[in-house]
Formats: sequence, structure tokens, C-alpha cells
Amino acid sequence: MNWTTPADLRARVQRWWDDGDLLACASGAGAPFPRRFLCKGPASGELVERFDAVRLWSAALCSMPQVRVEMREFRHAVLGRNALPHQVWVDTLDDALAIVGKKRDTARYLGLFDMVRTRQPALAGWMQANPLRTLALEADWPQLLDVVGWLQAHPRPGIYVRQVDIPGVHGKFIESRRSVLGELLDLALPAGAIEGSSKGMHGFAARYGFRDKPLRVRFRMLDAAHRLLDAAGEQDMTLDAESFARLTPVASRVFVTENEINYLAFPAMADSMIIFGAGYGFDMLAQAEWLRHRQLIYWGDIDTHGYAILDQLRARLPHVRSLLMDSATLLAHRELWSTESKPLSRDLPRLDGVEADVYDALRNMTLGRNVRLEQEMIGYGWLLRRLDELSGCGRVAPKAEAAP
Repeated sequence: MNWTTPADLRARVQRWWDDGDLLACASGAGAPFPRRFLCKGPASGELVERFDAVRLWSAALCSMPQVRVEMREFRHAVLGRNALPHQVWVDTLDDALAIVGKKRDTARYLGLFDMVRTRQPALAGWMQANPLRTLALEADWPQLLDVVGWLQAHPRPGIYVRQVDIPGVHGKFIESRRSVLGELLDLALPAGAIEGSSKGMHGFAARYGFRDKPLRVRFRMLDAAHRLLDAAGEQDMTLDAESFARLTPVASRVFVTENEINYLAFPAMADSMIIFGAGYGFDMLAQAEWLRHRQLIYWGDIDTHGYAILDQLRARLPHVRSLLMDSATLLAHRELWSTESKPLSRDLPRLDGVEADVYDALRNMTLGRNVRLEQEMIGYGWLLRRLDELSGCGRVAPKAEAAP
């Protein structure tokens, strides 16, 4: 039996609640009332065959509270003149809320709506568009409004979030609410107080003028003759990006690798240094203008994301070359291939011809499904031979071998 039941009607009204429509309507948005349901009822043959069931069905709908049932009269060859439910109306928002038992929740929402609209009128539209989120944040609204008001009074403050001094609001609150605060601040702050190029939770500090924790660059000098410190030892160093940008290292060749073990095991080389990359994002390198005047060589995984990282690095430093990201390396290590879980398929316009051929083979699955070769799987001897092939390489620096 596929007839409209009271449970069907309650489920429809519940969807209105779950979509936020009823709360939006309560604050002046959303579809107006009354609202109508068309009833799906018995076919002509069922009226005779299931007369008692039809009578009970009609009575159940007509006795349902908070709805108005509109009947349609018809003449049946056997039963004569009769009337059955045709349309059901929910006449008011109050009726709809009673059906799903949400009157108290709606009163809470309206209390929040009035408070926010009074203190920050620009946020009223956000609350109407996000009524269920508004309710979920009920306990946070006083602090959220305090933060919005503070930034209106102190646009682009130039301090760390931890230094914001608002009674009852601590730095962890702001950090943990960056997502919703970003949506609210975009509506409440003037355009001049927002850095449009910084987006998302990770761009929160820069977008609204806070100081952000400094980006850091980890690197090693591969030529002991050009150590930055006089002391012996590995000298695996980390600097903030600004300090790294001010370096003037004696190194005409700079390698970048994504794998930490490969970074640490990279052999000594004359006139060279190596940087430990961090996947997508090269903001920490972009500040170092001197990198534009060095031979820059990137070594990543042979998979679609490895080539995407290379493509992104070239957007900042167009002269970068790749190392061990070619078909010969891939095919020579076939037994060590693994599977890439979420491969990319978009075009990467900054790859050269050799790189693009391998990338196309990977994304088109010419060599198999989701093939990848992680860089740590490449034989160390294969790496050494390729480094020896680099023009003017001088792989093992004599002074590095003699260093204590």
C-alpha cells in the first residue's frame, strides 16, 4: 500500500526542520505558510477491494492534529458518492513546529537571532542562512560577538591571536572557532581589513591581520667546506623563512626533496645544499630571492601528486628541474610500485615533455591502475649514478670527506 500516511506527513515536516527551513521562516526568511501536501490515495479498484482499509486510512489523516485535510468528492459505480483526502495543509509555522516538537528550539533560536541582530546587524543574514549551525553554537555566541566587535575596533591588529585581550575569551577559543569566525568576520569587517588572498582556516591569521607562527625551512649544507657553523657535525638546520631568505649560502646547486630519510641520506656534494620540502605549499621558499639565482632541483615521488607538487613549485620558481622523476626510473623499479589512493587527473601545465609523458601515463593508467613509485623505494646506487651524470656535479666533495 503506497498511500500517504500521517507518518509520511510528519517526515516531510521533519525534513523542513532538518533543512533549516522552519527556523529560517521563524526569523523572516524561508517559504511562507500555509503549505500543501498532495495525498496519494487508493485507486478505484482498491475502494471496493479494501474498503475497510480505505476508511481507516481516511480517518487517520483526518484525525491528525495541526493539519487541515481537504477532501475531494467522487462518484463510484459501486459505492456511490464518497469523499476522500485529496490535500493536506499545514496552515501555520506554529502548527509545523508542533508536529515535530520543535517549539522550544525555535524560541532559543529566535532569542539568539534577536541578540545577534541587535549587536551585529550584518550577521542576521548569516543566521537565517545557517539556522541549525546558529543553534549548535548557542553557548559560543557571546564570545563570537565579542571577537567580531574587538576586530572591528582593532582592524588588522598585527599581534598573535594569543595576545588578544578580551574578557572571557581566550586564544584557544579563537583558534578552535576559526572556521565560523572567518564567515562572520567576512560579513562584519570592512573590505580594507581583510586580506583576500589568504583563505581557509590556515589563512585565518593573515586574512584578518594577526601575526602567524613563522614558516620554517629545514636544510643541510652538502659541502663541508661551506658549513654555516664552524663546529663539526651534521648541521641539520632549521630557520624561520625570513632568516632563511637573508642567507647568502655558498651553494650554486640546491636540491629539494619530500622524503625525510632521503633528505638525511643525501650524499655530500660540492657547492650544494639540500632542503627538506613539506608537500604542497612553498611559501617558505618564495621569500628567498637568492634561490632564483641558483640551480634548483626537485626530487619527489613518481605519482600524480608528486608531479602536482613539482608543478606548484614551478609556479613560484619556474627554473626548477626534476630529479629521478622520469620513465627510466619508474620502469627500472617496477617491482617496487605501489598504489596511489587518490590520484589526480587535472592538467599540469608547467611540466616539461619528459615529466608530462610520465604524468599522462599515470593519470591515464597506461601502466596499470593508480601506479606510484615512492622516492624512498629508488635504489641508492641509482641515485648516485644519476647525480654523477649531472653536469659538473663533483658528487663527493673532497673537503666533506676530510671533515671530522
